[in-house]
Amino acid sequence: MPDFKSIDKPFSNNINIDGTSYLYFGGTAYLGIPQNQAFIDLHVAGIKKFGLNNGTSRNNNIQLGIYDEAEKIVAKRFKAENALITSSGYLAAQLTVKALSALGKVIYAPATHPALWLADQTVNSQTFDAWKNETITLINNTAEKTWVLISNSMNNLFPEIYDFNFLSEIKPEKEIILIVDDSHGIGVNNNGLGAFTSLPVKANIERMVVASMAKALGVDAGLVLGSNAIIAKLKNTNIFVGASPPPAASLFAFIHAEEIYQKAWSRLQQNINLFIDSLNLSWRFEQAFPAFLSQDPTLADHLLKKSILISSFPYPDPDSRPINRIVLSSWHTEQDIEKLKKALNF
Repeated sequence: MPDFKSIDKPFSNNINIDGTSYLYFGGTAYLGIPQNQAFIDLHVAGIKKFGLNNGTSRNNNIQLGIYDEAEKIVAKRFKAENALITSSGYLAAQLTVKALSALGKVIYAPATHPALWLADQTVNSQTFDAWKNETITLINNTAEKTWVLISNSMNNLFPEIYDFNFLSEIKPEKEIILIVDDSHGIGVNNNGLGAFTSLPVKANIERMVVASMAKALGVDAGLVLGSNAIIAKLKNTNIFVGASPPPAASLFAFIHAEEIYQKAWSRLQQNINLFIDSLNLSWRFEQAFPAFLSQDPTLADHLLKKSILISSFPYPDPDSRPINRIVLSSWHTEQDIEKLKKALNF
């Protein structure tokens, strides 16, 4: 059995291990940015312009202007009032949750990513629908006025995109701070815009989106989208002030890559459409999202024999059955998809 834990080459649509080439359908590089030569060229240009990294904090008296520029472009691109950028999605999540959780009663949705946890907690095993009905009743029937709801935008393992319009059923005198982790959706879902524009716009709801930029967007950084008032509050926290920012070169590439992202998103949708036209009802997936859950526990072994690697690991604990998912990317060719379909006997 090849050693799949010590791969020494970058991931792409093909991985060569011990002289054998495997088609790879896993990971989170949904837009194929890590192997997009045009993006790599931008990143190299950014390194030549700004160097490898910048270890100064964001409140230093001498600053690179690209950070403010990138935040303005992030806000504009994903249609938020304002934005901030951190060195990781985890930092963006912790910064936001720690600063805003003190403002009201905190409720976590099922399967919320641990990056948003204030402390270790028991995993909520409810369905999202059951949780939202329980949440509506709880908020509307208790005296507490301000509530902080924390959730993923979707479940990428058992693909399900969440709908937050249920918040319209909450009494208007209640104040809701909604923090949504869109790490797997931003750049892909909602025509690439991600979750922010799909969240309900109401006077009593403060919309916040946090996300890793390291997945679809291919940048080692994190972002927060929200109102001018809340972003200003977050920029005054010790966490934001004390942390080093991401490399300026990465943000230089992001700023200049809008057309690259658009072309990659279109390519991804072509791959998705080519694949789903053969799927039967036993598969679980969300339209336009590139992860496909199989109910067959033997699928990974079957495909491995045909030199195809997919995402397969036990969940929710090491003793659980493996969940087997096929994850498409913009780096896959039409020939890759056809070979996969043939291996699946489609």
